[in-house]
Amino acid sequence: MQRKHVLALGLAVAATVSIAAFAQKGTLLRDELVRGRSADIVATPKQRLLSQRAGTVAKPAARRVPVTARLASPLYPVTEDEVYDVDSFGRNVRWLGLTSAFINVQSGCPKPTTPDEYCQELNATPGASTSFTFSDAARIKLPKYASNSLLCYWFSPVLNVTYSNVTASRVIGRFRYSPTLTIESPVLSDPALIDPTTGVPFGGQLLTSMTSSESFQESLEPGVTLSERSRDSTVCMAGFLSHKALIQNYGLTPAQADDFFAGPITVRLNVSGSVQHVSNASMVFGLRVVGD
Repeated sequence: MQRKHVLALGLAVAATVSIAAFAQKGTLLRDELVRGRSADIVATPKQRLLSQRAGTVAKPAARRVPVTARLASPLYPVTEDEVYDVDSFGRNVRWLGLTSAFINVQSGCPKPTTPDEYCQELNATPGASTSFTFSDAARIKLPKYASNSLLCYWFSPVLNVTYSNVTASRVIGRFRYSPTLTIESPVLSDPALIDPTTGVPFGGQLLTSMTSSESFQESLEPGVTLSERSRDSTVCMAGFLSHKALIQNYGLTPAQADDFFAGPITVRLNVSGSVQHVSNASMVFGLRVVGD
């Protein structure tokens, strides 16, 4: 049995605990947006322009299959100026699943004992940086009509890091990670649909960043070993994907956005990062998806 089930109770609590940590928000957010536009941030004028340009790409004259479910009408007479997210305003939260990934960075990686366990071998050169990238580390497969207009995340990392200075000089121990989400949908398989973030067809999926990256640093004297544990959670703002974002950020038509939420959707968690002057890093990433 995968260990994700032990997280179900803990993910109900949103706590923020950070020991000697700082978030390089500006740099990290820029890095995220290069790799995948984040629907969690309200669309900027530049993003809308990219979407409009993508919408001008010639499409083959093919008859669309009628959608079977359209975006539900707003429950209350509110405006974007008042609440921004008109589509989900007043709707109940839908619980759409829980998954998790267990990632270690260490010397002598053991053979995984569960499908959600991953390990990156440390660089053997003292003081050298070790990078790690795990795609599809965890996933949630949603059936048709799972949500009306919005997909949101609760992202809960539990981090245990041991910094170690084996040199004769003071050094800076570094640890960072950046999660992203790959979203798959049959609607995105249309070769006429162009991803504004890449300039090429979606190919059945899109990549979105999360406002959940973190970076940690520790000053280490020669011979010092220091262990730290942190536990925090982040929750979505505009959502990692929404009916509005599909139109404004990614250039889909309203009908295509309807099709997207009427069909099955797969959400895959990717995690990348690096460590330096770290002898061991253990990361548990819990991901819960909710909708409206």
